[in-house]
Amino acid sequence: MPELIFTDSYEKRARKFFKKHPELAKPYGKVLKLLAANPWHPSLRLHKLHGNLAGIYSASINLSYRINLQFIVKDDAIVPIDIGSHDDIY
Repeated sequence: MPELIFTDSYEKRARKFFKKHPELAKPYGKVLKLLAANPWHPSLRLHKLHGNLAGIYSASINLSYRINLQFIVKDDAIVPIDIGSHDDIY
């Protein structure tokens, strides 16, 4: 089972995001639990990004918001790097 590792910069972004979107805190918690249990679960809609964000994965909180993730496969870890809407992150 992969370990979720939160950086200080991600936690700062997440706090700012949840000040604007407190209604997403509960769905976000479910996403984190599912990522830790099975990062490839279909409901996460996990996919690789391309272009400037190549090598980074995106998982959905809901249809409008997502978490960008950096996977460190050799250490069996998942490191969230950003959170926001599709338009905010690009």
